[in-house]
Amino acid sequence: MASFELRTFSATDGYRFYYRHYPAAGRPRGRIVFLHGIRSHGGWYGRSCEQFAAAGYDVVFLDRRGSGLNTAHRGDMPNFRRLLDDVAEFLLDLRRTQPWLPIHLAGISWGGKLAVGLPYRKPGLVSSLVLLCPGLCPKVGPSLGQRIAIGRARVRNPSKLFPIPLSEPELFTGSPEWQKFIDANPHDLRQATARFLFGSTSLDIYLRRAAKRVAVPSLLLLAEHDQIIDNARTKEFVQVFPTPPKILDYAGAHHTLEFETNTPFVADILAWLAD
Repeated sequence: MASFELRTFSATDGYRFYYRHYPAAGRPRGRIVFLHGIRSHGGWYGRSCEQFAAAGYDVVFLDRRGSGLNTAHRGDMPNFRRLLDDVAEFLLDLRRTQPWLPIHLAGISWGGKLAVGLPYRKPGLVSSLVLLCPGLCPKVGPSLGQRIAIGRARVRNPSKLFPIPLSEPELFTGSPEWQKFIDANPHDLRQATARFLFGSTSLDIYLRRAAKRVAVPSLLLLAEHDQIIDNARTKEFVQVFPTPPKILDYAGAHHTLEFETNTPFVADILAWLAD
């Protein structure tokens, strides 16, 4: 028997996307809604979702439109505001049942950008933010030549696909076992459109304003050996939050905390939520 239920949700523009629901064990203490990175999807994070559900949280993991199990308009988005609205519309629908339950929004890697942008776009929907190695200040990005090509294609051919500059599994984890998992995963996103990549850059600009509106409590988790995220710049970035987040650094850890065997990030998040 599967530990999660696979469901779909239709956005107001008609796009239907998949999400995984992990029911809470016993009476729910709250809800945790996860947003994944640019390449990954909900299928990477089953182990931690099961642990959060066992601890009494109703867990939902959204596959972003055009990625994961969502095959329509693969690697594309209309614009970054549409992605923020996807999350907002889903949360509003979620609040129709048991509206008294707190909703904690957890953004992983690129999904951390959406998590930080949401309170500015649609305030009042979540009780807290959890940012797991968020993509607010990345080390990795397209080369100068690729950026020029993306800029041209955005005008002439916005649906043209470009490689996502995260092709090496070693960027995500030091575990050979999990590197093989990433390399062979059929639902990973390896290309994105010029429109998506340009929109991601536009979202970065938007976040400079949005970060000043993150009024809810937040938790920032960082990995010492992260090859994707600039930890020092990320710590500086979040200091503009009206209430600076609690920050936890994991010594010896790599970017995807899910694949780290000795990193107690689930227990730390649970302790923070219970505080």
